[in-house]
Amino acid sequence: MVTLLAAGPAAGTASDRARYDRATAHLDAPLAIVDLAAFDANAADLVRRAAGKPIRVASKSVRCRALLERVLAVQGFAGIMSYTLAESIWLARSGFADVLLAYPSADRANFGLLTSDPKLASAVTVVVDDPAQLDLVDAAREGSEEVRVCLELDTSLHLLGGRIRIGARRSPLRTPEALGAFAELVQRRPGFRVVGLMAYEGHVAGVGDLIPGRPVRSRAVQLVQAKARTELAERRAATVRALRRVAELEFVNGGGTGSVESTTVERAVTEVAAGSGLYLPRLFDNYRCFQGRPAALFAQPVVRRPGVGVVTVLGGGYPASGPAGADRSPVPYLPEGLRYDPQEGAGEVQTPLLGPAADDLLIGDRVWFRHAKAGELCERFDQLHLVEDDRVVRTVPTYRGEGQNFL
Repeated sequence: MVTLLAAGPAAGTASDRARYDRATAHLDAPLAIVDLAAFDANAADLVRRAAGKPIRVASKSVRCRALLERVLAVQGFAGIMSYTLAESIWLARSGFADVLLAYPSADRANFGLLTSDPKLASAVTVVVDDPAQLDLVDAAREGSEEVRVCLELDTSLHLLGGRIRIGARRSPLRTPEALGAFAELVQRRPGFRVVGLMAYEGHVAGVGDLIPGRPVRSRAVQLVQAKARTELAERRAATVRALRRVAELEFVNGGGTGSVESTTVERAVTEVAAGSGLYLPRLFDNYRCFQGRPAALFAQPVVRRPGVGVVTVLGGGYPASGPAGADRSPVPYLPEGLRYDPQEGAGEVQTPLLGPAADDLLIGDRVWFRHAKAGELCERFDQLHLVEDDRVVRTVPTYRGEGQNFL
């Protein structure tokens, strides 16, 4: 069992920078680290916030088998939420016995494997929300194994009679009646069995409600999210009742890092999902309900000093997915006081950084960054160096380092 530390404030200090520099002094940058004390503290805080309900860890936000194993050794975490069928099968073959594929797949080859292998079929559950997805599975079948199915509820908030939609465009199934009818269809179809419901409220879990310097917008987000939580809680409970008349549900999954407290209080929900809160990327800084510690960082070396108040680091242009904008860029973290040149931003092969702190940096020194998202950092590095105090205690491969490129 992993020993957890108490969670602390999200702040970078000169002592943190000195620790990371000492720990990695024998390594060449660019490199990526995970501060294990921060990682474990964030895991402990998620468990506290979940108030006794199990947390299914979102693999897309971790993308490292060693760290998935570490967090699943923590009491309060159970199961993986994966993002592709190929990844799901790879994880199941690696010994993870409970993998929920949270996104529909059109991977015919791996559906062939899933339907022909009893071990895989018992370990992997797939999300569906359309009869055509069942047709695709049947067309790819290479065996008679029953496919475990999770249905997905559209959680978006509709205002003004549906003219305004707030939330991700995911499942077409929105009402308890629609979910119940689809569950009956699945249950009647040979080779499939409904075992769960997923309802991810990304417009609550993935949107910060305390935006620095923008009190009016923050209040507007808080009001909309409060309405969304109330509406969804009622609809999710009604959906669960409708499904339980048709199938024996093993789980009802909801929430995310930013909504653990509000989701776990719903009696209809049996588990919550979380992943980004373990690394705490920059997009998860602005929440009233929790404050974690940045755990995953990457370092770029200083390679130029073009003038007073400016240095240039190698590379660094690692934008996150989502709508293009400044918030999708990594943020210079340590030393404090660095910012991008607005004419260049984070560059493909070099990144100028401005600010008084630049004058204290020498060629070969490193600047530490936080990625905007969590697991996407791992698509840039083959290894994560795990840091305790001021030393690297272990170096582990990312998905990329194991030759796995799922998306």
